Amino acid sequence: MKICPYCMHSNREGVLFCEECGQMLYTEHTEQRAASLTKELPAGMGDLSAKGGWGTARFNRSASIVLQIRDHPSLIEIVPQQETIIGRYDGSNSSVPTVDLAPYGAYENGVSRIHAAIRRGEDTLMLVDLGSTNGTYLNGQRLIPNQPRVLRDGDEVRFGKLVCYIHFKINS
Repeated sequence: MKICPYCMHSNREGVLFCEECGQMLYTEHTEQRAASLTKELPAGMGDLSAKGGWGTARFNRSASIVLQIRDHPSLIEIVPQQETIIGRYDGSNSSVPTVDLAPYGAYENGVSRIHAAIRRGEDTLMLVDLGSTNGTYLNGQRLIPNQPRVLRDGDEVRFGKLVCYIHFKINS
């Protein structure tokens, strides 16, 4: 874990900028300051590291996505269409996302109503932030809005502060 010397947020190893405040973490000044500060972490913090995104990017036509939301026992199976919208439905407008994360604490975790999209290519999936208020993160890196990134089996995706893991399921 890398502690941000500015906001004291615990960041995963290898992250160059603080995931909370955006400050750069790897400079001589911040290294010296961070070395002099120690923050006691609550028990159970060891399981927060991101899973590396080194799984396969190949996604065949008969496959589906299994979305595992951290700290929730249920799994969401998604058969991705040309574009699958992820967000939260709150009844205040007519926009209904394809995948509604409201039952999983979406509002409390800063998930926008229309947060992100999974776009299906010929044999890959792309994740796109749709200009969400609190951002979409792929393996700890914040996505630039409307700029697609390849989605891989085993990736960690964070919608605001709602952490999910992506798994590809081959259907026969």
